[in-house]
Amino acid sequence: MRYKLAVLPLLLWLALPFATIAARTADLTKGANVVVNSEETVFTVLSPASATTTYKVNLTILNENGLHRAKMYVPYDKLSKVNYLKGVSFDRNGKKIKSLKSSDVADVSAVSGVSLFEDNRMKIADLTHTMYPFVVEFEYQTTSSNMMFYPRWVPLDEENLSVAKSVFTVVMPAGMKMRYREQNLQSPVTIKKEGGYDIYIWQVNDLTSFKAEPYMPDFTELVPLVHTAPTTFEVQGYAGDMSTWQSFGQWMNKLNAGRDELPEATKAKIKALVADAKTKEEKVKRIYEYLQSNTRYVSIQLGIGGWQPFEASFVDSKGYGDCKALTNYTLSMLKVAGIDSYYALIRAGEDAPDLRDDFPSSQFNHVVLSVPMEQDTLWLECTSQTEAAGYSGSFTGNRKALLITPEGGKLVKTPVYTAAENTHHRTVKVKLDDKGNGTASAHTRYTGQDHEVYARLINSASPEDQRKWLYRNIGIPAFELNKFSLNLKKDRLPEVDETLELTLRQCATISGKRMFLTPNLMNKWNSTPNIIEKRQWDVERKMAYTEVDTIVYEVPSGYALEHKPSDTEHKTEFGSFKTTVKVDGQQVTYIRTLQLNKGRHKPEAYTKLLDFMNSIVKSDSQQLVFVKNVQ
Repeated sequence: MRYKLAVLPLLLWLALPFATIAARTADLTKGANVVVNSEETVFTVLSPASATTTYKVNLTILNENGLHRAKMYVPYDKLSKVNYLKGVSFDRNGKKIKSLKSSDVADVSAVSGVSLFEDNRMKIADLTHTMYPFVVEFEYQTTSSNMMFYPRWVPLDEENLSVAKSVFTVVMPAGMKMRYREQNLQSPVTIKKEGGYDIYIWQVNDLTSFKAEPYMPDFTELVPLVHTAPTTFEVQGYAGDMSTWQSFGQWMNKLNAGRDELPEATKAKIKALVADAKTKEEKVKRIYEYLQSNTRYVSIQLGIGGWQPFEASFVDSKGYGDCKALTNYTLSMLKVAGIDSYYALIRAGEDAPDLRDDFPSSQFNHVVLSVPMEQDTLWLECTSQTEAAGYSGSFTGNRKALLITPEGGKLVKTPVYTAAENTHHRTVKVKLDDKGNGTASAHTRYTGQDHEVYARLINSASPEDQRKWLYRNIGIPAFELNKFSLNLKKDRLPEVDETLELTLRQCATISGKRMFLTPNLMNKWNSTPNIIEKRQWDVERKMAYTEVDTIVYEVPSGYALEHKPSDTEHKTEFGSFKTTVKVDGQQVTYIRTLQLNKGRHKPEAYTKLLDFMNSIVKSDSQQLVFVKNVQ
């Protein structure tokens, strides 16, 4: 069997001389740091429990910005091994620079800083050279017994990369079903049968370098890509079916079965903790706060432990666990209190692309807990010692999650945060002197996703580091921060109250007998994205928010208004913007309201978006002019 696979035509390799490669790919160098001359990936499934991957690439490094591709990183762990890793490099004339020896390949731990137990390791081959262009070839083979994951083929996997040829092959035992989804390909899959195997072949040629655009959709949505996934699979004796979300959830139930038992002493403690709680939500919050006070997050990734949680009793005795273990522990405590909850798989991360709901597969990197309530659902981030119960935010909000119910997997949506929930409301009072300097007191309330950076600041930075951060991030050209306070209010929609006492230098400009005042003090737009003549991609904004700034100035006596900018108002599909300026004697009141919507628009809408943004920049730079009365 192995001999037949070894002589498949796609495993043959012909090393082209550099001159030939350069001639063939000359038109692909424009805008590129790296040209992939030829690339071949062969994924061979041996059984539901094992597979090999053979990878070979020949690429040209054109400049220092492509130098990272002169290194090859091959990860492995308890469920996978690296059979071999080879490499050779050539100069611009095709002369060999270096062939890798086994002693040249580094073998290092890939344990992350938050992990206590992790078996991840990595082999690293380095063919870095300093004279450009140069060519590198890498070849490796791995064997895996973690069959939850089939490869995702992304031949154009970064910006400023072009591809002359890339081939992806999946070899399946006849009768064993493999599922796939194609995206943005030049031609669909070719399927053939050979020697008792079903062979799937994808190929792309002459892909020019990807050019990013402002506000474009996620990169992986736009490039050629093939998703593959098993139907039946096995990991360390746990067999499963991934053809539906329900069946995938049933496999997860096998992993989790019997791991929610707690010691009797802990059960008694939990029952006492919630005994006088008046509502179900109060019970949940008490148990969640107990979790936060008595455990900490530590990643534990050992074999099947990458997907199977440690027992609740383990977390209870040790006081730590990873996202799976802490979520399972919380579920177990809620169960003691008579509250049902569901383990939920999710793809976490700010701006993470949502999962493909039409393609059941392991697309997740995190676990959270879903607690059904009378009117809605309370989501718990069990790895955080500081997060408010029920807040998902930018890390896990506004995306699909897979609930692991007793019946199996079920897709649901996590909370969506709207422009009315992601806000800042600011009020500033400024007293100016006749030299244009001033003192100011500012109060801002941040809610929803707008509060997150400030919450992290409160929870992780010392007062002195908070002060330094404020100096870097307060949008005033010249000021002294005399006093500040930051206060976090935890709730389903958390908020941070910020109070600042400031001394302002040249807040207004004095020129002769005139005073020029730009009323937008702390939230000024100065620029917009570049104009693009022929926009290629859709325009997408992924977050909605509202900002309201009210600035009240006290102008020194002796100055009279000479010019006041007109009020502005713009309403577009992207959002709305409004400013008003009122002058009453020596008091100026400036109110600026900006709402930006979440949404996706055709490429031609980009020009309208720039017009809207430019109107904001123009308005933010407008000035009032006062003239000093001369006696």
